[in-house]
Amino acid sequence: MGVSRNPQTPHSPNPQNPLPPPARIQHTLTMAVPSLHRRHLLLGAGALGLAAAIRPAIAAPLKPNAATDQTAALQAAIDDAAKHKTPLVLPAGTFHTGTLKLPDHLQLQGQPGATILAATGSDPILTADGAASLTLTGLTFTGIGTSTDRPDGGLVDLKACTGLTLTACSFNAAPGNALTISGSDGLIENCSFANATQAAIFSLDNTGLSILANRIADCHNGGILVWRSETGVDGTIVTGNRIARIGWTDGGNGQNGNGINIYRADAVIVSGNHVADCAFSGVRANTTRNTQITGNTCLNSGETALYSEFAFSGSVIANNIVDGATVGISIANLDNDGHLATCSGNIIRNIAPRSTVNPDTTPSGIAAEADVAITGNVIEGVPGPAISAGWGPYLRNVLVSSNVISDADIGIAVSVAEGAGTAQVTGNIIAAHEAAIVGMAWTETVTRDLASDVARYPSLTISGNSVAPA
Repeated sequence: MGVSRNPQTPHSPNPQNPLPPPARIQHTLTMAVPSLHRRHLLLGAGALGLAAAIRPAIAAPLKPNAATDQTAALQAAIDDAAKHKTPLVLPAGTFHTGTLKLPDHLQLQGQPGATILAATGSDPILTADGAASLTLTGLTFTGIGTSTDRPDGGLVDLKACTGLTLTACSFNAAPGNALTISGSDGLIENCSFANATQAAIFSLDNTGLSILANRIADCHNGGILVWRSETGVDGTIVTGNRIARIGWTDGGNGQNGNGINIYRADAVIVSGNHVADCAFSGVRANTTRNTQITGNTCLNSGETALYSEFAFSGSVIANNIVDGATVGISIANLDNDGHLATCSGNIIRNIAPRSTVNPDTTPSGIAAEADVAITGNVIEGVPGPAISAGWGPYLRNVLVSSNVISDADIGIAVSVAEGAGTAQVTGNIIAAHEAAIVGMAWTETVTRDLASDVARYPSLTISGNSVAPA
């Protein structure tokens, strides 16, 4: 039923420092006073002396909008500001630069949308390795946008950072990923990402990351990737993001083309995101444990809107809206020990008869295989089964209860193939054009009225369902 059986292969590998008030930052930008951080201006014991002492440093030697490479001047200003634990404020303008290395205790600030760091090559603009208390805000990063020689790299590449804060930044035309972050904790909030040749955010092996309220569009292969090198607790929270128009330039059967992709990362929360026009899935969770996918809106997915696949366990998929997909929700791969999920309170509508990116996909509203409770969902407009319980012998302990189904070709399809296990179908309201509850052996319809023939299948319970006019 369109279930992908090929696991993905990963690529190789709380705000803590409040910024000065905006008014003070603007004031310092208009003053031609170099290197205020090198000495204290002792103007007495009053508030005036204290304000002068903590003013941000101004990058005076830099030349905004100059055509020359300013890597050396920028690096010197960064090192000096970090040494004195003083914010470095970059003025508006474009600065052409190679790779800059970020030290501990750096606060690097620009004017949102006006301070532009433009890459002179395909290497990262900013890198950090083991930095603590790092804050980046109001910066725009622009890449050359054509090279894919570094598929795992980013315009900004951060490793093993603690206390990271990245806010109000923009990432454009990355030749690879826009932001790569690994082994770190912190916050990525209110940033925008566009036209990366790989993904907007590639998160690998992190230890408590929050990805909140960002805007992502027109990336070639992925939106937000939360991956681990090996299965383990990750704890990343992905919430309130807007993601649109994610492609699959590099092809594949699901490893590319997803708005949010969770791989081997346990205890991840994906909630309240708006995801539209992704080549494959809005949210795709592969080999995860204790994943929550709740309250998301997924529009016009090219294959399966919400996917929990391969060796997953403990998925909660609840209260999402799916409008437009070939499969609304798939909870699959008992053959890889994928099991244990709840699927409740979702609205699924406007299922397409075929997928342009995966023509083998069979249309379905919800499909599940093992140890799953499918309850309280509302499904409308499916040119196939609204709910599919099992696939061939891959059926074990599936409950289908209290769902409302309308305008579907088939209401509920239950696998009765040799080797299929236990299912219970109770208390559903079904309005279907062809049949309410059918028994299937792979793609063959064995019985079109499973409720009447249920005595032939002692592992099945079917009762209390209401069949309404289609």
